[in-house]
Amino acid sequence: MKVILLQDVKNLGKKGDVVEAADGYARNFLLARKLAKEATTANVNQAKADKATAAHRAAQAKDEAVVLGAQVEKVVVRMKVRVGENGKMFGSVTSKDVAEALIKQTGLNIDRRKIELKTAVKGLGEYTAVAKLHTDVTATFKVMVEAE
Repeated sequence: MKVILLQDVKNLGKKGDVVEAADGYARNFLLARKLAKEATTANVNQAKADKATAAHRAAQAKDEAVVLGAQVEKVVVRMKVRVGENGKMFGSVTSKDVAEALIKQTGLNIDRRKIELKTAVKGLGEYTAVAKLHTDVTATFKVMVEAE
């Protein structure tokens, strides 16, 4: 029986795929749990339209990520931290701190979970950070850590 998957099914396929499944498996498992629907001509046409729409949205998201990445790569984030008498920093700078400083200085809203520091920031100086904006798009920018 041909079915259109409504969700990813392990060992069968991804959402939107038209697959051939055994009649009992399709009727008693996939259709009963709303993981798939029958592959009638109307449903197949609807699935193709949905797939085209999803591809268009994904392309738009990637284009937006490329533009945002170009903006982020030009940025140098400056952070002021407290240091002791011997020049040693109190604590360290995390990706959350970098994200907050980036938003405050530039207005570019990037999720803190998408920012990754190449090395641990435990002292003053210049560091490199990577923003993962999309599965295919990453942007590197500099983080300057200065004393208050």
